[in-house]
Amino acid sequence: ASGKETLLCLPETEQSTQRLLRFSLKPENAITIGVSARVLFNMEKEQHIYEQQGMEEYIKYQVEHETQPFSPGPAFSFVKALEAVNTRLRELYPDSEELFDVVLMTNNHAYVGLRLINTINHHELFIERFCMTGGNSPIGYLKAYHTNLYLSADPVKVREALEEGIAAATMFTPEKMTEVSETQLRVAFDGDAVLFSDESERIYKAHGLDKFFEHEKAHENKLLDHGPLKGFLEALGKLQKKFYAKGQRMDCPIRTYLVTARSAASSGTRALKTLRSWGLEIDEALFLAGAPKGPMLEKIRPHIFFDDQLFHVEGAAEMGTVACHVPYGIAQRVIKRETHDKETSSAPK
Repeated sequence: ASGKETLLCLPETEQSTQRLLRFSLKPENAITIGVSARVLFNMEKEQHIYEQQGMEEYIKYQVEHETQPFSPGPAFSFVKALEAVNTRLRELYPDSEELFDVVLMTNNHAYVGLRLINTINHHELFIERFCMTGGNSPIGYLKAYHTNLYLSADPVKVREALEEGIAAATMFTPEKMTEVSETQLRVAFDGDAVLFSDESERIYKAHGLDKFFEHEKAHENKLLDHGPLKGFLEALGKLQKKFYAKGQRMDCPIRTYLVTARSAASSGTRALKTLRSWGLEIDEALFLAGAPKGPMLEKIRPHIFFDDQLFHVEGAAEMGTVACHVPYGIAQRVIKRETHDKETSSAPK
């Protein structure tokens, strides 16, 4: 927390690995991923204590159990994959600062910090930067940390981050998580209202599927505007090109996927032309024409999947994929209106 470098007492081989990964970061050169403690680790029991018994009992419990490490949460495999990419990058570019940098962002009290540090060391994670705000929202610090992506279990904080112009998503925890690669980071994105704006989604919601197809055909040469996660895909692409430059395109430890409900023939052209105009490559593009995404994601086994539709997020989570909801665009207003109508109709008169 002081910003000073701390050396751990590790066996010589582990010390060598730590020295290999250790870097003096200039935040503007790194790709910074802000991760909340509740998605990096399983803190359900502790959260229940906080909600039922209050802050003082929560802190007391954490201090009493500070030598007991938390078990992994839904973001754990994603963070481990980021570290695996860093290791490969360090082998190819020993002096580069273009690496993933994970910051633990939490509104926990500093007293809980010891248990979090002990847990990080137990799981051999390489996380040196913490932001612990003692009950206040950490959102105000995201820009100061040059955050490229923020992941949280709290949808309110995620919306606040998006309003600040920071890529963010609410992470869901599957009951049983699918095994994922330990050597290749796999990131899957929905298209509209995630990588792209919600322009086309608005047409669909207002006028139906036929008008949507007509609109996309008529505008196939007009580029889509960017969505909230375009910048994160750009960051991934920048690192991919560093591997390509060393002749490792086919052995790249980062792989990206577009998994969209669009159909290829009638509305896929515009999406692909937009990506190309941005200078972005996507390794695999799956146009599902409205079919469920869960089975495809089960085959891909991404470390993380982003979608603006809760229906797809929940379907993916049910099949073991770590899925994240991006609360952006017209679909969110539809959800809010439907929820309000349901509450109004059932309210006592």
